[in-house]
Amino acid sequence: MNNEIQAQRAFWNSEADAFQKIYTHRKSKFAVALDQIFRQDMYERYTFTINHCEPIKDRKFLDVGCGNGMYSQELARKGAGKVVGLDISEVMIDLCRKSTQEKNLSDICTFIQTDLLDYKPDSTFDVSFGIGLFDYISDPLPVLKRMREVSTDKAILAFPRLWTWRAPIRKVRLARKGCDVYFYSKASIERLLSAAGFSRQEIFRVGKLYCVVAYV
Repeated sequence: MNNEIQAQRAFWNSEADAFQKIYTHRKSKFAVALDQIFRQDMYERYTFTINHCEPIKDRKFLDVGCGNGMYSQELARKGAGKVVGLDISEVMIDLCRKSTQEKNLSDICTFIQTDLLDYKPDSTFDVSFGIGLFDYISDPLPVLKRMREVSTDKAILAFPRLWTWRAPIRKVRLARKGCDVYFYSKASIERLLSAAGFSRQEIFRVGKLYCVVAYV
């Protein structure tokens, strides 16, 4: 495990509970209101991803950087045949497994603590997606190439936009916690996807993000 992954693993182990509360809203009304203002694109990217995973019924999905597993679980509820979630944080994976068992989705969802580049799947997936993933990877190209290799239809991706008012604030805030964060222009995303071998892509502005559907 390289130093970057070790740092990210430590960060997400410590932040897992706080991240979970962004979606469960188990915090004060004031804090929830702030999330609705400053983290609106986190909710919008969720809707974007689930919508662009269609068709879902009986298909196979790979959730790279699955976090608390909410995307994977929603796909399972919508009829996915198989969903595999990967995350480097053992705390996140424990959250995924616990909530999946509680929701009786364990026959569809499997969660594995690993990095994508170390993962050896026994089959390909119709769709792979990485949401809240490329924010934290200094060299995204190998990950994008691997996502293309294991996908037969498309990859759904999110990248934080460069030159937004929030970018420098976020960079400073996360640096204080020992977490590096990276930002992208539309042109840099196009170059990365071309180098990774995707045939074409659709890029959408979603709040302070670029959300992307890249076709194999």
